[in-house]
Amino acid sequence: MRLKSLVAAMAAVASLAPIASQAQSADENPWMVRIRAVDLLWNNGQSGIAQSENLKAKNQIIPEFDVSYFFTKNIAAELVLTYPQQVTINNSSGQAGKISALPPSLLLQYHFTDLGAFKPYVGAGVNYTIFGNRQNFPAYGNAVQVEPSSFGAVGQIGADYMFDKNWGLNIDLKYATMATNVQYVAGGANAGKLTLNPWMPAVGVTYKF
Repeated sequence: MRLKSLVAAMAAVASLAPIASQAQSADENPWMVRIRAVDLLWNNGQSGIAQSENLKAKNQIIPEFDVSYFFTKNIAAELVLTYPQQVTINNSSGQAGKISALPPSLLLQYHFTDLGAFKPYVGAGVNYTIFGNRQNFPAYGNAVQVEPSSFGAVGQIGADYMFDKNWGLNIDLKYATMATNVQYVAGGANAGKLTLNPWMPAVGVTYKF
């Protein structure tokens, strides 16, 4: 159901494209792409075994690629992508294991366009994270696992500084709600919850077509 919700949201945005294209001036391309380096700062919180073992995801820097479509000069949709990232999970004694996370996000943005080359924006949307390698916890004999996915909200502020009509510098900050239950592999009983809720400051390059 979570995946269906994300697909439905993406379909709803896509359905606006024919209308939006009419709102663009004839000589303005509605597409923009960015490549960013993201500092993934996990806001770790725990309950159950995750709390008693002090399970925490290790902060890391990851690459990010996003595609934006401008319905008007102010309103845009942004699809944020990366490839599956290896996330180290530590406990009180050291490394407990590693899982993978694939966290696409879809946001609706408002861009402020009356400040010349400086173009700030705000956005809000949904995040859907797919967890892989879910039983990879050697510290516990691989007897526990995390849930396969997480569905939550994401908020965003940022700005582009355009050097010319195509190229610019981007700074961005996102916050996402992200959590997964920890389960015993045998029987699937719930053992606790790992709340990740990352802050994601980023810097990157913008290209406007």
